[in-house]
Amino acid sequence: MPIIQSVERSLRILDLFNEHTTELKITEISDKMGLHKSTVHSLLKTLQESRYIDQNPENGKYKLGMKLVERGNLVISTMDIRNIAKKYLQTLSIKTGQTSHLGILDGNAGVYIDKEEGEKALIRYSRIGRRIPLHSTAIGKVLLSFQNSEKIAQLLDGYLYTQSTNKTILNEEDFRIELERVRENGIAIDNEENEKGVRCIAVPIINQKNQVIAAVSISTLISNVDDQKLDQYAVLLKQIGQELSKQVEYGLPIN
Repeated sequence: MPIIQSVERSLRILDLFNEHTTELKITEISDKMGLHKSTVHSLLKTLQESRYIDQNPENGKYKLGMKLVERGNLVISTMDIRNIAKKYLQTLSIKTGQTSHLGILDGNAGVYIDKEEGEKALIRYSRIGRRIPLHSTAIGKVLLSFQNSEKIAQLLDGYLYTQSTNKTILNEEDFRIELERVRENGIAIDNEENEKGVRCIAVPIINQKNQVIAAVSISTLISNVDDQKLDQYAVLLKQIGQELSKQVEYGLPIN
């Protein structure tokens, strides 16, 4: 099937933006795309007309438009796992007072598709739709650990071990050891590997085909939650993961 060049280029433009690069000049987009400014200008105007791209009137830079928010929320709202997990995330946050997350695997990263903030939660960096690394987050480790060997090899081929803190895993050998530990324990921990001062724990949600289709986690500050309290949270989290997995196992369709 032939690729429609203008559509492919438009999608590439959208992919240039992320949480670190929220605005770009047309010259920057042109350089990154390897296209003439006039071509990029036409593509941007088309995207802008449909509200997939906006332009900052103060500096003339381009940014993602609100139409993407509308479409993204529509996709998330139709995810059955998100709908059924909602009450469990709320239970976690009520009982622990901490932030709870629901995440899924998307390519070579995890993505938060829902979250609940407890009354004691002081962690505000997370957001629904945020992509998170596999090697330095509890959710990422869980999502990868329980894939089959072929899938793991595929995702680790060329994987970039970006360092976030001095505790981040930085190579495949160490990461594979960590993945095995997660499989044995049934729970993953991010011990200040992605954010200094932050510890997260996560467990898998497994469907009727024994496939991990999501993960649920709790994020804590080391200054507020000691080892003993974290162990108590882990027991609760495992229980929640098992209950969610039973719901999925008994016929919940997953999109």
